[in-house]
Amino acid sequence: MKPEEYIEKFGRGFATVALADTNGLLRGQLVSSSSLAGILRDGMGMAPATLALDPTDEFLTLPGVTDASADFHDDFLKVDPDSARRVPWAEDGRDLLLLATYSGEAAQLCPRSLLGKVLATAANYGYAPRYGIELEYTLFDETAESARAKNYHDLRTATAHKSHDLVIYQVHQSDWYGAVADMCEALRIDLSKMHEEIGGGFMEACTAPGEGLEPADQLVLLKNFLRILAMRRGKTVCFMPRWNEDADSQSSHVHMSLLDSVGNPVFHDAGDIHGTSRAFIHFLGGLRRYLGELSLLFLPTVNSYRRFAPGTFAPSGLTWGYENRTACLRVVGHDDDTLRVENRLAGADANPYLIVAAMVAAGTAGIIEELDPGEPITGNGYEQNQEGPGFARSMPEAIERMRGSTFARDWFGDAFVDGFAATRQSQLDTFAAKVPDVELERFFDLG
Repeated sequence: MKPEEYIEKFGRGFATVALADTNGLLRGQLVSSSSLAGILRDGMGMAPATLALDPTDEFLTLPGVTDASADFHDDFLKVDPDSARRVPWAEDGRDLLLLATYSGEAAQLCPRSLLGKVLATAANYGYAPRYGIELEYTLFDETAESARAKNYHDLRTATAHKSHDLVIYQVHQSDWYGAVADMCEALRIDLSKMHEEIGGGFMEACTAPGEGLEPADQLVLLKNFLRILAMRRGKTVCFMPRWNEDADSQSSHVHMSLLDSVGNPVFHDAGDIHGTSRAFIHFLGGLRRYLGELSLLFLPTVNSYRRFAPGTFAPSGLTWGYENRTACLRVVGHDDDTLRVENRLAGADANPYLIVAAMVAAGTAGIIEELDPGEPITGNGYEQNQEGPGFARSMPEAIERMRGSTFARDWFGDAFVDGFAATRQSQLDTFAAKVPDVELERFFDLG
């Protein structure tokens, strides 16, 4: 239902206007149908300090927004009427959901605005990405309260054992899968696949490829509403890249191809032995050259870097290869419709808008600059490394590389680079001051 139709039908109803913060969490307000027409026309105020919140509402340092100079003012949100959806479980007249982006100065810091900016820049060069995203998560037979009461130890996962693609567990949990499918239908999320992954309660949901902001919108909605669905069922969903030392790594893989200005695929060349065009090879060259400078977007939390512990199914470097899941950049498919790159770098905690924007920027620059990705790896990529730039292996390194990146500043702007790096530095400083349990266990008595 279009917003105008909703206003006419539910004159005394309410709608939710929401934006995604830097963590990918939706934050918004219920507004009356009577005020919605004015909001659609003129926008709605919300404090940019929203973009400086960690998931549990700890304010991170964001220069000019939450530091000593801040006045915690409002900036205007611009509502996207094409994003209209129905909130599952809400009653008629209370179920309209609209996504918004900042339109004033705060647009420089707003993830959805930034993706729109990068997409427009790529379009100016004659390219448009087509992409879908895989999302990994762990489902627990725990409420948020019971998990806290256990101090997040000895938690009961939804399945007892590792269960990669086990139909036994998929059928056993058919009620959960059915609820996810129904939820996605209401939210207009084009869900293409769901299955068990490589750990107890470890699952994956994949969105179908699309264009523009829509696939990233869908992934943001999927992450937020999977949490809500779990809460409603007395369960908990976790997107931490590594929630304990025995868990495998949880990621967000982006599958991307490229179209030209009239909608024709540009990655396929039937005359090449692998079917890859020169544009595709240069796109890969751009990813290998620039993704390392943008590591912080793919690995945005202190937990992100635990994903790369030995023995986890996470990439060992910015490697690429044909149909090779041990490479970071995996070339998949065989024709115009299927040929794409799967980027396996991002953790499940990454913001979909930002990782898609980073891929589009790096890949487009690769085509423009005709960058060479080097030779593809063969065999087990975990046992080897390609020459050339890699991704950051620690948060301090990722912050430093992003701050020093001319490429990041050219594509994302100084305000975003400095602001996002400052929030991550603030998170890092907070955690660096903590004393973790493992240090007490190791050093309290005899250290």
